[in-house]
Amino acid sequence: MAQTKTFHLHLVSDSTGDTIHSVARACLAQFEGAEPVEHFWNLVRTNRQLDLVVEEIRAHPGIVVFTLVDDGLRHRLLDVCGTLGVPCISVLDPIMAALAQQLGMAVHGRPGRQHMMDAAYFHRIEAMDYALGHDDGHLVRDLHQADVILVGVSRTSKTPTCLYLANRGVKAANVPFVPGLPLPEDLHKVTRPLVVGLTKDPERLVQLRRNRMQMLNQAQTTDYVDPEQVRSEVAEARRYFAKHRWPVLDVTRRAIEETAAEILSLLARRGRNAGIP
Repeated sequence: MAQTKTFHLHLVSDSTGDTIHSVARACLAQFEGAEPVEHFWNLVRTNRQLDLVVEEIRAHPGIVVFTLVDDGLRHRLLDVCGTLGVPCISVLDPIMAALAQQLGMAVHGRPGRQHMMDAAYFHRIEAMDYALGHDDGHLVRDLHQADVILVGVSRTSKTPTCLYLANRGVKAANVPFVPGLPLPEDLHKVTRPLVVGLTKDPERLVQLRRNRMQMLNQAQTTDYVDPEQVRSEVAEARRYFAKHRWPVLDVTRRAIEETAAEILSLLARRGRNAGIP
């Protein structure tokens, strides 16, 4: 068994810190046995705030990853790290430099600019409201307003996928596939939304459902967790999806982000095929 390697990792941001958290997680996933001691600093926009960061770096030297757009703060942090001999990486510099060169435009250098309450922000809020209101087959009369409709058996991550898509500005609704119960007529009348079927390995479904029922202190002797019934349920759902020619995603080994990314790709291809620029 590989030995766990512990190290200090300083994440410094002048905004929410979501960007460096995502980058750090993506990179660390490639190093098995690496265990960071995270020192997280967000909304760092003044020299006084940076003083606290510098004190922590001096006390616990380690890799520094930052997203600071203020030149003064950036240069000060780089100088301190250079003196201490610790790596200091700006995750935005290469991308911003390439964009500036390609576009022939100057960088604004305004902290938190990506979180400004512009039209896109309110569009995401609207999409989130839509996803919450159209969860689990509710308000089916408004399904025609959706960008995406997810259909799947229980425990195929329909709700979290819809919420993730909503955060990307996509109006997503979901409708449960329940054996023996007809799907709403409104679902079959829509023409604009992309309808996607979600499925999962029956054995994994049984495990997830049993865990769910255990959490709710419910008996586990129903068809809901019976392996044979679940296999039949999944097969019936697949036949239904094929009958209506809906694209199908097997989410057994997919993270929510991966499922959402594939759905966004399907949306993009659909738009290109329809001649949408």
